[in-house]
Amino acid sequence: MLDFFTIFSKGGIVLWCFQGAGVTESFTGPVNALIRSVILQERSGKNSFTHEALSLKYKLDNEFELIFVVGFQKILTLTYVDKFIDDVQLHFRDRYKNELEQKGALKLLNSSFEFDNDFKKLLREAEEGSKTQRPSYMRTFDESVKSQKSVGSMIEKKGGDKGKEQGGKKNKNKKEGMCCWRWFILKDLLILNISSVSTLTPNMYLNDLNVRTVKRAVCQYKSMSNCLFLICCCSKSPKPQKPREKQMRVWDMGGSSTKNLDYSERNGDTSPGGGELNQEAQTDPKGGRLGGVFGMLKGLVGSKSLTHEDMEPVLEKMRDHLIAKNVAAEIASQLCDSVAKKLEGKVMGTFTTVASTVKQALQESLVQILQPKRRVDILRDVMEAQSQRRPFVITFCGVNGVGKSTNLAKISFWLIENGFTVLIAACDTFRAGAVEQLRTHQRRLNSLHPPEQHGGRPVVQLYEKGYGKDAAGIAMEAIAYARNQAFDVVLVDTAGRMQDNTPLMTALAKLIAVNMPDLVLFVGEALVGNEAVDQLVKFNQALADHSMSDKPRLIDGIVLTKFDTIDDKVGAAISMTYITGQPIVFVGTGQTYNDLRSLNARAVVSALMKA
Repeated sequence: MLDFFTIFSKGGIVLWCFQGAGVTESFTGPVNALIRSVILQERSGKNSFTHEALSLKYKLDNEFELIFVVGFQKILTLTYVDKFIDDVQLHFRDRYKNELEQKGALKLLNSSFEFDNDFKKLLREAEEGSKTQRPSYMRTFDESVKSQKSVGSMIEKKGGDKGKEQGGKKNKNKKEGMCCWRWFILKDLLILNISSVSTLTPNMYLNDLNVRTVKRAVCQYKSMSNCLFLICCCSKSPKPQKPREKQMRVWDMGGSSTKNLDYSERNGDTSPGGGELNQEAQTDPKGGRLGGVFGMLKGLVGSKSLTHEDMEPVLEKMRDHLIAKNVAAEIASQLCDSVAKKLEGKVMGTFTTVASTVKQALQESLVQILQPKRRVDILRDVMEAQSQRRPFVITFCGVNGVGKSTNLAKISFWLIENGFTVLIAACDTFRAGAVEQLRTHQRRLNSLHPPEQHGGRPVVQLYEKGYGKDAAGIAMEAIAYARNQAFDVVLVDTAGRMQDNTPLMTALAKLIAVNMPDLVLFVGEALVGNEAVDQLVKFNQALADHSMSDKPRLIDGIVLTKFDTIDDKVGAAISMTYITGQPIVFVGTGQTYNDLRSLNARAVVSALMKA
């Protein structure tokens, strides 16, 4: 029922693989997709991945730098896969421990891993175990413990012998200070005590504690007419136990030998009791004694494998720190889970602490996230489009007020500085003043680069059809005009829209599906936190839902604006890149045409980790 199972190192060396009967397709495609999309992108918090018709589950072995991957059809529900992959990992580690401890790729290549028989045996046991498991049924009420209790068994009667068992012995389960419970009924907001099942008498002898309890119960159940419930009627709360005090030494005036006064074998403690406690504290569980300095050095020397319990306090602080730096809460939790999976079982380095190890791993993960699998090189792509005698089309989208038109003008200036001609398509036919804003940018850009310096041809032109028109149609006409007039780049400006506005999101998806731009850039603010995740997820979902293609065009890159206003709270960059897997192409750092930068991943991570 399994399509494949493979074991490979983090360096990419396949140690052993298995392919199911009747499976002809290679498993390299799904495994490579898992490596690119999950492992290299630090998204290993979850141990499952879906690729086309296959469902993949994986497990990381950080001690030997191994990855175990199993693949099966996602329409199947295989309950034994998680336990099976754990069993395979343990057997493979135990059998080839000596070979795996040898460092170096050449030694792994020269080693032979004959694991077929063990794997088939484990697979047979797992499949048979899943078949023999009986389905669990819900217990009936008669089979439950609650059915054997009655109201009478829970009523405490006055003068009863409930505190003692038969034979005059005290009930061992009855602890000193345990609460005494009585049945009460709430009827027309009047508390009545039930001294017996049949008799109801007003409760007139409640102490202060009971009165507060009754008042709280009345406030909680005042909407019910008749309610039977229990109330604690203890007159005194249990006293806290006093801590064990150090016993005073008694000096007898006579009859004491010198041996009784010799405490040298007890490390010079001031009392016998204190000597025993101190001896326990300084004794190693293996039988030896540890000095203070050696005990400290034991925690620093690199012989400890990290566990999830060791990392949990540090990860909790890191999670709170990331959220304080404007990282979305969900993304911060996923990042910390991924770091925990990455470090669990790994042996710590010499003279390193858990906090420093976790912090270093988190920094590496953040740098890897900000350097995604796809790198956007606009200048190279524009030159490639020039060789094909067509314009390079970039579409800008985003919510209201994030700075789409302003950053479009900055990118126009950057393209002009690199020797390209630009056509701006005014497809924001909804916002009043949008066309006039773009016309002002066009005039200023042409004044910075006069047509006389470029053969009498303006380097920037504006294509607009006014307001109230179909944006997709205007973009199509602008692209055709740019092709006829030999423009190098077409920048399509769209109207700002909230991610919950279904009609406008449908119109945006139509514009992209009809014109198929070379690059779709999402313009987002660096000020947002959790909202960045919602915006990007819904924009991508709308583009996918309203596309007519099997492989819809989604967001290809991000322009992060207002980056100069956030100081070191740069978490929005992490949230946006993590949720889409796409790079941040540009960062807006001001209000002039020159205030456009590329993202420095290490500088962002340094600011993010700064206390």
